[in-house]
Amino acid sequence: MAILTLRRPTKRNALDDATVLSFEEFFRKPGADVRAIVLDAEGDHFSAGLDLGELTERSTEEALEHSLMWHRVFGTIEAGRVPVVAALRGAVIGGGLELAACAHIRVAEPSTFYALPEGQRGLFVGGGGSVRVPRLIGAHRMADMMLTGRVLGAAEGHAAGLSQYLTEEGGARARALELAERIAANAPLTNFAVLQALPRIAEASPAGGLLLESLMSAVAAGSHDAQERIRAFLAGRATKVTAGHGSHGKDDR
Repeated sequence: MAILTLRRPTKRNALDDATVLSFEEFFRKPGADVRAIVLDAEGDHFSAGLDLGELTERSTEEALEHSLMWHRVFGTIEAGRVPVVAALRGAVIGGGLELAACAHIRVAEPSTFYALPEGQRGLFVGGGGSVRVPRLIGAHRMADMMLTGRVLGAAEGHAAGLSQYLTEEGGARARALELAERIAANAPLTNFAVLQALPRIAEASPAGGLLLESLMSAVAAGSHDAQERIRAFLAGRATKVTAGHGSHGKDDR
């Protein structure tokens, strides 16, 4: 397991180009032994979004290239082979929300708040938010946030789908680490299927999705790891699922 921590607390972890490009370097080669990643942030805020100081004197062509760079980097996070758990607190705004939406699991503290203020600044999202955020909360809710500047608190954002877990104050990192450890214990091929096949199945036609599911199911079930785990279960050496197994409280999704 690995932990990647944003460290620009005096800027509320606003994202400059150097920071974003460092993500690409890390997520392209996280290490052969890394089976889960926790994305955390130093200070009181996850990320207040794009560092607006980098927008000055940028031409239309340069702005296009900048957006495409963010797309490339954030796509590396979302479409990588290692599951990512984000620990959220404080501001998750603009580009910070676009970054959080790349993670596969999001854990939020009560201090977390979400916003897309681009509309009030004459801008439009450019880090993939128009694709990823509506998948979580729907296009109409995202439109509301962008048109009106609406801010969603932790509980409202959780209910809308921006986080899967809501913890006590100060608990996001510990919960994210706990979840990452559980994820890392899965069969690697199963995690691969969840990250690579599941999104494609969700976007496919029903017939195409069912075929891809059958193929992925057969590949996973035929692996040595899966067969060993099934034998352990049948021999009574594996934990059985119960009503309380894996539960972390009433706010977990």
